[in-house]
Amino acid sequence: MPIADKLVLQRQRHLKWRALDRLELVLMMLCGILCFGFSMSVTADIVTRTIGHPWLWLQEVTSTLFIYAIFIGAAVATRRNDHLYLTAISESMHGTSRLIVELVTRGVVLAVAFCLIWYGYLNYLRGFGSFRLPSGTPIASLYAIIPLCGILIALFTVEQIVNGLSNGFDHPEPPAEEDPAITQVQTIVGTGVQR
Repeated sequence: MPIADKLVLQRQRHLKWRALDRLELVLMMLCGILCFGFSMSVTADIVTRTIGHPWLWLQEVTSTLFIYAIFIGAAVATRRNDHLYLTAISESMHGTSRLIVELVTRGVVLAVAFCLIWYGYLNYLRGFGSFRLPSGTPIASLYAIIPLCGILIALFTVEQIVNGLSNGFDHPEPPAEEDPAITQVQTIVGTGVQR
């Protein structure tokens, strides 16, 4: 890889806020734990129903793990520009037109984040009037992740806007490295018979 491309990649790595790198790592690990827990609870639910002794509370655990994994995953994907972001349009542009498209796109994502915060909080408050069966816990325990997801999405979007305005949104992809040539190894196979 040429030195200029390495410098561009190194510069891109420094554009993100370091404190948010740790937050992203923690959220990714949490997402993995939630997905693993979801898989295990579904498996346990199937097994206990098959043997004729279902654990009814497993459905509550499964739905909670699934919902939390979805919303935390959406927040992390926003940081990585993998979610809620239209890259095909903006990557084909340069200069002022790209800046406008990037800002409008992130403005829409920010508006969605604020809707998640506001309406998620309202649903969270209303969730104390409904209860999950069989445990009797308020359904607000499911809704608590929605405003938190909105806060994380807003934080990551503001980071992208600040970095984009100060360093530009145009970040070229690293060039694809060619596969190293495979050299042919010659072997001599003996017959095992000596003359």
